[in-house]
Amino acid sequence: MMNTEKLNLTPQWDKTFEKSDKILHSKVTFINRYGITLAADMYEPKDAEGKFPALAVSGPFGAVKEQCSGLYAQTMAERGFLTIAFDPSYTGESGGEPRYMASPDINTEDFMAAVDFLSLNEKVDSEHIGIIGICGWGGMALNTAALDPRIKVTVVSTMYDMTRVNANGYFDSEDSEEARYENRKTMALQRLEDLKNGSYKRAGGCLPLPVPEDVPFFVKDYSEYYKGRAYHERSLNSNEGWNVIGCESFMNQPILKYSNEIRSAVLIIHGEKAHSCYFSKDAYANMIKDSKYTDNKELMIIPDAVHTDLYDNLDVIPFNHIEEFVRKYV
Repeated sequence: MMNTEKLNLTPQWDKTFEKSDKILHSKVTFINRYGITLAADMYEPKDAEGKFPALAVSGPFGAVKEQCSGLYAQTMAERGFLTIAFDPSYTGESGGEPRYMASPDINTEDFMAAVDFLSLNEKVDSEHIGIIGICGWGGMALNTAALDPRIKVTVVSTMYDMTRVNANGYFDSEDSEEARYENRKTMALQRLEDLKNGSYKRAGGCLPLPVPEDVPFFVKDYSEYYKGRAYHERSLNSNEGWNVIGCESFMNQPILKYSNEIRSAVLIIHGEKAHSCYFSKDAYANMIKDSKYTDNKELMIIPDAVHTDLYDNLDVIPFNHIEEFVRKYV
């Protein structure tokens, strides 16, 4: 018997966006194959009948479901889908010890467990399920789509490939055996320090506001979102960040290796002026290279948009196109 952990779920509305009067909201839990109980917000269209097509949403990496994944989930519920926005293992209201760890395997499993939950929900048409991954969870969503044929459509927004950025640094500026070796040494030493101290050192979240003028724009962009307009007490990026060794295994675990074998539909969306746009362009190119399944793949570049515009800017996030694409394929 698979027993779920009893989680301490916040009863009040504590999202970083307004609650819609077009949806019904509830808290739900489900379990992944590692026995970790995950917490999610479920959004249902109000006054609708019958079984719904459904979407599982997560991201960004280091965010919580009360931030932009919840905004995406609520907005898609307004458009007729049953949706869940979930906290990944070891973060937010979800279970898993020790806290603030990440894993390319376990986090892919989190998405698959969300599909399990939706598939067995009596309100869901189990033949019509998709996923949405934002930022670092965009890469995780592609990995999941390559692994799970139940997923009919995947939407990836302002994506990061977390394995690539951990192995190569930003803009591949540390893409060398020497740089990776130094990083591996640092992580190995930190493991021992954590064990000696009896606690895990945190990497630090976004810079506090106001950020110094001489930092790169994307650093300022992140801080204005996580420390400013979308601050949340459970968000790692809003507070002390991941454990320093929390993402260690990402350095040699490429998650997009089999993306060109994804048969289901994929929409990749990114802002033209986002520092991270190269992740989506390269992921799309690799996904369609030597692939027999290209007719249902699309890369959408939003003119003038920066990375966090696709977090919460309702004038920029192309929800009309997302709905059209999802309905076509789900």
